[in-house]
Amino acid sequence: MRDASTAARPQDREQHAERLLRASAKHSHDPLTEIDWNAPVDPEHFALPAHRVSLHGTPLWHSLGPQQRARLSVDQFASTTSAGIWFELILMEGLVRHVYASDLTTRHAQYALTEVADECRHSTMFARYISTVGYPSARPSRRAERLGRLHFLVNDTAMTFAGAIFVEEFTDAMQREMIRDDDLQPLARAVARIHVIEEARHIGYAKPELERRWARMSAPRRAVFRRGLAVLAQQSVAEIVHPRVYARAGLDPAAAQRAAHLNPYWRDARVDWARKAVAFFTELGIIDRSVEPMWRRAALLAPR
Repeated sequence: MRDASTAARPQDREQHAERLLRASAKHSHDPLTEIDWNAPVDPEHFALPAHRVSLHGTPLWHSLGPQQRARLSVDQFASTTSAGIWFELILMEGLVRHVYASDLTTRHAQYALTEVADECRHSTMFARYISTVGYPSARPSRRAERLGRLHFLVNDTAMTFAGAIFVEEFTDAMQREMIRDDDLQPLARAVARIHVIEEARHIGYAKPELERRWARMSAPRRAVFRRGLAVLAQQSVAEIVHPRVYARAGLDPAAAQRAAHLNPYWRDARVDWARKAVAFFTELGIIDRSVEPMWRRAALLAPR
């Protein structure tokens, strides 16, 4: 288990933020000008690798034609970007609260504002992708919206950083697969490329902050935190495939959700994409035996 007591000293924190600010100055992107939003979208192109679509390999998948399968992958990625907007709004609110309680003359606080600017561009980029491919909504499910409002009320900055690590590592793994696959939709790969480049900095900012806050938590607070993060991770992953994705494919959403839940390919995808975040949380002691069953039920840990 990692010794969280080694969390960064103030001078280390400032030096780390300075490096992130320099990287942001060199490697920030404007998706509204750098992505060709007017290029035609080929209906035969998958947005995600076929084996990473939630219904891949199921009887429902085999009932669909090639273009329907491609469309399902596009809608699944659009649904994922919609969930991304939901979480990035939560993250931005948490970062602004973090800055409000900080000294804005520090590089650490200034990087937090830089990250907010990144997330504003990402949310705009995701919304533009959703409208470009014809997906009908950028709104989260009602359950996710309620969870987001609860997070606003609780105002738990440590949970904001932990959630950011989980969501960003999960989507980073997914989108790196997309970038490597030249056969996928160019528009989706362009969106993934920008997100991967910039989110690497965000993960690097969140990890030492979570370590620092975790080191200061009492044992009872840690127990509550472990369960809260498991719930947040579970809902974040559930949100990436909204039931409307299946309805748009002409499938019964309830039946499709059951098929996806039982689909070993989809379980493997989620376990693979969550692997780095789970390893980090396990090393820190946030995931332990008391909450492992929650992570396994969410298909974020491989079955025993």
